Amino acid sequence: MTIHFIGAGPGAPDLLTLRGRDLIAACPVCLYAGSLVPEQILAHCPEGARIVNTAPLSLDEIVAEMRAAHAAGLDVARLHSGDLSIWSALGEQLRRLRELAIPYTITPGVPAFAAAAASLGQELTLPGVAQSLVLTRTPGRASAMPDGETLANFAGSGTTLAIHLSIHNLSQVVAELLPYYGAECPVAIVWRASWPDERVVRGRLATVEALVDDALQRTALILVGPVLESEDFAESCLYSVGYDRRFRPQSASSPFAGTAPSDERVDKSVDKRGEP
Repeated sequence: MTIHFIGAGPGAPDLLTLRGRDLIAACPVCLYAGSLVPEQILAHCPEGARIVNTAPLSLDEIVAEMRAAHAAGLDVARLHSGDLSIWSALGEQLRRLRELAIPYTITPGVPAFAAAAASLGQELTLPGVAQSLVLTRTPGRASAMPDGETLANFAGSGTTLAIHLSIHNLSQVVAELLPYYGAECPVAIVWRASWPDERVVRGRLATVEALVDDALQRTALILVGPVLESEDFAESCLYSVGYDRRFRPQSASSPFAGTAPSDERVDKSVDKRGEP
C-alpha cells in the first residue's frame, strides 16, 4: 500500500501528467485539495473509489484517512494543485508518513508560474536580460517569511520575480519593488492560470494597482521584471550557426568531431520487433 502524492497542475484538467492520470485511475482512495483541484480530474478515479475533499480537514484528519487506507491495504492518490515542490504543505505530510512507516511516492505537476508564462506567451529568461527566476511570496497568516527572504533582497538582483500568494498585498509588493525596478518596469498578473475564467492584467509598477479589481483574489500570480516586455535581447548561442557544440561540430578539428550521437529515433510505422 502506498500514498501517491500527485501534482494536479494549475487548473486545466488536461495539464496533468500521464503518470499522475494513471496513478489516479489505479487508486481506490483519492484525497484531493478541493479548494484548488478541479473536479474534472476526479473523472480519472476508478468506479466506486472513496473520494475525500480535504479542504475542510485538518492535518490530523488527513493523516487519519491515510492511516485507515494503509490498514485496509488500499493505495491512495493524494492530489494537490500545481507542483508539489512549492507551497503544497507536502513536507508536513511526508514527515508524518515517515514516522508511521507508510510508503509514499511523489509525482510532479505543472506549476502555476509555467502556466502563467504560457498564457502570456512569454519566456521568463532571456539572454542578457534575465537568466534567473525567483519564486517567492509575501508573509501571510499561514506562513511567515524567514529572515533575509525579503522582496528587497530578491529585487536587488534585477531578475524576474514570480510572486505567489500575494495579490492581497499588492500595494506592499509595489512599494518594496519600486526603488529597485522603477516605475516603468512591466508587471503581469495572471489570475487562475489555465482555468476557463483566467484573467491577465498587464501594466507597470507605478500603475498596476489601479488595474486590479477585487475579483482577482487568492490564485493570482504576480510577475515582475524587464523580461516581460523586452524585444531587444541577443539570440541564444545554442542555435547560432557558428556555435561549436557536441550535436553540431563546426570543423574536423572541433573537440566534438566524431562525438555527435547517431539519430536513434524510431520509425513509428515499425513496432519494436521490426514488424510493420
